[in-house]
Amino acid sequence: MSVESLALFPQFTVKRCSIGEVRTKNPIWVHPNSLNLQRGPSRTKHLSIKSSLRAGVGDKDGVIIVDHGSRRRESNLMLNQFVAMFREKTGYLIVEPAHMELAEPSIKDAFGSCVQQGANRVIVSPFFLFPGRHWYQDIPSLTAEAAKEHPGVPYIVTAPLGLHEQLVDVVNDRIKHCLSHAVGDADECVVCAGTNRCRLYGAGLANKTE
Repeated sequence: MSVESLALFPQFTVKRCSIGEVRTKNPIWVHPNSLNLQRGPSRTKHLSIKSSLRAGVGDKDGVIIVDHGSRRRESNLMLNQFVAMFREKTGYLIVEPAHMELAEPSIKDAFGSCVQQGANRVIVSPFFLFPGRHWYQDIPSLTAEAAKEHPGVPYIVTAPLGLHEQLVDVVNDRIKHCLSHAVGDADECVVCAGTNRCRLYGAGLANKTE
């Protein structure tokens, strides 16, 4: 089946496709009214699709920050903390955490929560570094399944973090802090708190820090 791409905005590309294709084509805006419109679409439907393609995040947008999920409770709670930070700094009204697997809330739960809060468009942002299988296949598939329960609500799965210049500063800051903690000049950060794992190993160094 052919796929028609419309470059309406430089930030993203709209693709008319079936739900099945959502699992392999990403990032993508999907709007229920955009399906099977190749033959004689009405002006009303065109306007409905175009209205969902507004740039920027508005009050009626729901943002889902989704990570992998962990069996470790502390790791899952850390996503909640990040979402709270993200919500406060951006001022976005509807922001929900989700875990791809192993923990709740799921993508389906988060999608439903966004709609319940009044979202008429959902933005799924993978909290992943690089575009692996989870970004290409798993998250789009789970999101498409969740969207079936909310016909009329378009969604997008955005790109992962990737090669962003500010990540260089984040990684460098983490390295410096961990080294400072290892030599006793700084407290454990919130990531390592209580684990005693951020320390130097080898040549008897581990024993000296216990």
